[in-house]
Amino acid sequence: MAQKMVAELAEEFEEHRPVLRGLAYRMLGSLWDADDVVQDAYLRWSRVDRAEVRDARGFLITVVSRLAIDQLRSARVTREAYVGPWLPEPVATNELGPLDTAELRDTIAFATVHLMERLTPPERAVFVLREAFQLPYEEIAAIVDASVVNCRQMYTRAGRHLAAGRDRFPLSDDEHAKLLTRFLQAAQGGDLGALTELLAEDVVAWSDGGGKVTAARRPVTGRKKVVAFLTGLLNRYELEGFEVLDINGAPALCITADGQRQIAAFSFRDGRIDNIYAVRNPDKLTRLDGPAR
Repeated sequence: MAQKMVAELAEEFEEHRPVLRGLAYRMLGSLWDADDVVQDAYLRWSRVDRAEVRDARGFLITVVSRLAIDQLRSARVTREAYVGPWLPEPVATNELGPLDTAELRDTIAFATVHLMERLTPPERAVFVLREAFQLPYEEIAAIVDASVVNCRQMYTRAGRHLAAGRDRFPLSDDEHAKLLTRFLQAAQGGDLGALTELLAEDVVAWSDGGGKVTAARRPVTGRKKVVAFLTGLLNRYELEGFEVLDINGAPALCITADGQRQIAAFSFRDGRIDNIYAVRNPDKLTRLDGPAR
């Protein structure tokens, strides 16, 4: 009987794992940390008195959210000491759980997950639970241990923090992929005019090497500086291969140059590239399958 109960608990948990994993990743920006949180949630679930849980999904979302808030608070210290800019771990879209709504899809976008680093842990939790999962404020308030009024205020503040960096008119995957192709063709061909035309005036190029590989220690800002930065990289490194992957809900480039693999994700505003996110830290690329070709 006990073994049957354990098996039933495990089976029920697995039904919710994709949602919980997606929630934890949105909160933490790291699939490694997200999986740790989900596993911890499973251990708590396996010890719970099932008769006291009326809503398994709600119970597990609460547990994962609280664990993620605690994890994010401790991660802040590590990220502040990180060598160079800290960027989220790029994740294959099919690893991030259901994406049935525009809100679920938007909140795993690389740019959005990066922007959420600006938020406090409670603000991030409130934003994700409300924006992506459409939870009522009363439930969110119980999860983050705050009043409904405070939760509404945190959601408003979070939205304000993120608004400037999010395109109100996101590109379709097809448009996104075409712009990436044009960008790569211009860069490979040394067509500075075409490359410049693709970039927003205030474009920012971010590089995350984590101290493991060579990367810019500070963001490169402005079209002229970014073009010079990209040109310097192309002159310095030999491009060995690339492919377009579905990363964080959108096409991204997987590039191999001089034996070093990296993921380049992009965000757009008014049809131009306004952020380039180059993740070069090998620790953040181990989940992605196979080399570029």
